[in-house]
Amino acid sequence: MNIVEFVQDLKIQGWQLWSNGEKMGYRAPNQESTQFVLSQLKQHKTEVLQLLNTQPELLHVYPLSYGQQAMWFLWKLAPKSCVYNVSMTTHIRSQVNVGHWRQAFQALRKRHPILHSTFTQRGQKPIQLVQEHQELDFLQIDATTWSQDELDKRLVEAHQHPFDLEREAVMRIRWFTRSEQEHILLLTIHHIAVDGWSLNLIFQELPKLYQAQTTDAELSLTPLKHCYQDYVAWQKDMLEGTEGRRLWNYWQQQLAGKLPVLNLPTDRPRPTIQTYNGDAYFFQLSEKLSEQLKEITQKERSTLHTTLLAAFQVLLYRYTAQEDILVGSPTSGRSCPEFAPIVGYFVEPVVMRAKLSDDLSFQEFLAQVRQTVLETLDHQGYPFALLVGKLLPERDPSRSPIFQVLFVLHKIEQWQKLLSGELGCSSDWHGIKVEPYEIPIKESPFDLSLDMIPVGSCLGGFLRYNTDLFERETIVSMAGNFQTLLEAIVANPQQKLSQLPLFKATEQHKIMDGYKNQTAYLTEQYLHQLETALLSASEKVKPRNELEHQMAQIWQEVLRVSQIGIDDNFFALGGHSLMAVQLMNKIEQGFGQSLPLSTLFQFPTIEQLAAILSQERSLTTLEKQF
Repeated sequence: MNIVEFVQDLKIQGWQLWSNGEKMGYRAPNQESTQFVLSQLKQHKTEVLQLLNTQPELLHVYPLSYGQQAMWFLWKLAPKSCVYNVSMTTHIRSQVNVGHWRQAFQALRKRHPILHSTFTQRGQKPIQLVQEHQELDFLQIDATTWSQDELDKRLVEAHQHPFDLEREAVMRIRWFTRSEQEHILLLTIHHIAVDGWSLNLIFQELPKLYQAQTTDAELSLTPLKHCYQDYVAWQKDMLEGTEGRRLWNYWQQQLAGKLPVLNLPTDRPRPTIQTYNGDAYFFQLSEKLSEQLKEITQKERSTLHTTLLAAFQVLLYRYTAQEDILVGSPTSGRSCPEFAPIVGYFVEPVVMRAKLSDDLSFQEFLAQVRQTVLETLDHQGYPFALLVGKLLPERDPSRSPIFQVLFVLHKIEQWQKLLSGELGCSSDWHGIKVEPYEIPIKESPFDLSLDMIPVGSCLGGFLRYNTDLFERETIVSMAGNFQTLLEAIVANPQQKLSQLPLFKATEQHKIMDGYKNQTAYLTEQYLHQLETALLSASEKVKPRNELEHQMAQIWQEVLRVSQIGIDDNFFALGGHSLMAVQLMNKIEQGFGQSLPLSTLFQFPTIEQLAAILSQERSLTTLEKQF
């Protein structure tokens, strides 16, 4: 028998072992023990006691939470990927003692053992090994002669360097010195060990740890009563009890049946295997619009998170015409207050499912989303990784499971503490002037994600997107659509979803010019449909009136097909969602009437669309008369 593996396996199962002179004590999980284990402990008592007394660090082995297990397997699938490297960059504009900063990070690691751990496998299960003698990965770099471009390049390279979770430190610090009065601190940690809440904790504790090193003052941090391993044990017990069954019953019902896949229009064909190449576009709402969103939120007895989430789901609905949409949204995963001061991977994404239709007003839809959010938060404790494992959704290697789009609203205090204040502003860390320092993050774990953040008295947003799917111009346009949508919502929340505009009239020409430069990717299905359409050109029914003739000209521009009959199906001619958006915009521009995108899916021929447009014109005329 391998004594080390035997004792480590017991530790992973929840056993506690200790030595008391020549005696050995134990505590079995749930106060239960088996005769086999006890007989093995008695038989190998001498070897176990020797291990406990001489190599206790070998027993610092722990099971992973479900979220960590998911992170581990994702890392094993792509060990060279940096998509789950979590970095924070801080611009220090004061003279500091770098040695004291190194000691502060040492103290931080001692306080949070997960930061000096490695992650490996015991049999088929991943485990955490706390490394008591692991060296701090702290590197000071002379950047005094570098240009700004060289500095930014090196920062990105340092962020993107992959972690070896099995052998290397899970946290690394790169300290770039520009001068005695200027430094760039880059802290990078793998997501398996931290989440956003954890980064907030770290940047609260670091200044205090540094001050204690500099002044020899007594550390003002409250000692921790719990550790991450307590959370893992709590999660396991909770899931095996009545609460776990309650949570599972809810999600089993909420996500029953075949789950919808969000088919956003893309600029490029989707790679067969999901990629994580990404970029982000920042936009800022006006102070007036930001205030109006808060006012409507209060009036509707909602929360800002729920209002913005509902608006984002409407945007996705208008882009896809899908009436059943799944969006992910992260929760802190710290429902127990004793886990609040602990660094670790607690975050749990939850699935926000929305049912939409053209006839719903935004006010009605917001009420639906509010109820969904309340129910979801009441059931947020069920691990997403376990949910995927139990639901066994149809797997598509080109997409993330269950949801492909994420929404986040960052709390004001978290964002400000994390970035040391608003963008472009400075903050004080016990006499040290610090500022946020942005480096471009070129990864995206989802097709699309929207992060809303406070920027002074305004709201800002980061649209992070997969660059293998979307062009930047498309995302810029989407950000503009979202702002226009929000303006329409605050102006009249009782408008039907189909009536909410996505484009400002003054932007129509600019938007359409941008669309002219986009080329749809040609699939075999598209080429076959196009060939069929061209071969049967002689049989096509020609436009019979001026409205159909004008409509046919628009179709020809969008589809780039010269021969189109009034009974040809838009999608059979190769039209896809991106072209559908373009078509409806041209119709609105040419006829001065706005039709919801879903109209094209219901009435996909020129004859049908012309009839709908004519009917809308008649109704508009009657409304004016009355």
